[in-house]
Amino acid sequence: MIDASLVLTDLHRHLDGSVRPETVLDLGRRFNIALPADTLAALRPYLQVVDRCPSVEALLAKLDYQVAVLGDLNAVHRVARENVEDLALEGVDYAELRFSPAYMAGPHGLAMDGVVEAVIDGVQSAARATGVKVNLIGILCRGDGQEACHRELDAILRQRDHFVACDLAGDEEGFPGDLFVDHFKRVRDAGLNVTIHAGEPGPPSSIWQAVNELGATRLGHATTATQDPRLLAMLAERGIGIESCPTSNVHANSVADYEVHPIRQFVEAGIKVCLNTDDPGVSANSVPFEYRMAHQRIGLTLEQLRQIQHNGLELAFISEAERAQLRARKAARGG
Repeated sequence: MIDASLVLTDLHRHLDGSVRPETVLDLGRRFNIALPADTLAALRPYLQVVDRCPSVEALLAKLDYQVAVLGDLNAVHRVARENVEDLALEGVDYAELRFSPAYMAGPHGLAMDGVVEAVIDGVQSAARATGVKVNLIGILCRGDGQEACHRELDAILRQRDHFVACDLAGDEEGFPGDLFVDHFKRVRDAGLNVTIHAGEPGPPSSIWQAVNELGATRLGHATTATQDPRLLAMLAERGIGIESCPTSNVHANSVADYEVHPIRQFVEAGIKVCLNTDDPGVSANSVPFEYRMAHQRIGLTLEQLRQIQHNGLELAFISEAERAQLRARKAARGG
């Protein structure tokens, strides 16, 4: 399903949602943290989706176990390093890993600045070792409120040179994007790109707001965009990318099943859409798995998947020179 001659990307992957179950168990034992089970087989159903969750919030609750075991900055560094190692095992050439400094720091009261520095160092060391090119996206957690998000953004901007974008994630309907206009003005003023979780499960108006007021040039999920034909036309006309995560959408019950996933409509509308994993630590998926599901269950053709794979590189928050370097490296490796 994947074209071996093209660069393979994952642009929507939560670093703090991609912790190996083995690592959760090991760190839980190391820091004497009470987990719901003490063997990997028994623990896995608490960490990963067995069937599907009743809501996005229920899916997100599974992530809590992954950050609950981050007892010190060495643990944060380990998780960051393993994220990149897992990307290499999946054959990914370029990825943008996103994380919330406040979410990772919260359970053990770690310093957000320390979390950011540990993630940067862990990712960079593993990228050098594996050859995977990785950039970082900082997440603001909507549900923490406006002031807390300003503090989180402060920690991200203090390391501004190590980030390519900022994101807004969490309870979309309880904490709408209107509350965060000032935050994303700061993001844009700092020269960072903007990608926003919108339309999962918020209404199309949430997507309009993310683009028009927050300055999003990419959208996470946007599954409700199909409810508004004018919105689909605008996204296509303005080249706004959609970071589609089909398995995660099915697991979160924001889409009934693969067969009715809106990615097909995005493709037909001429929208730049790419395939991504979202939270492999929860969905037990991979980039190759997403391409298989898109072909076998959603019904996208091999040519459509090739275009989607091409879109991934085009939508990446990198320069044209960096895109050319990735293509050249892929060609030199023989695909």
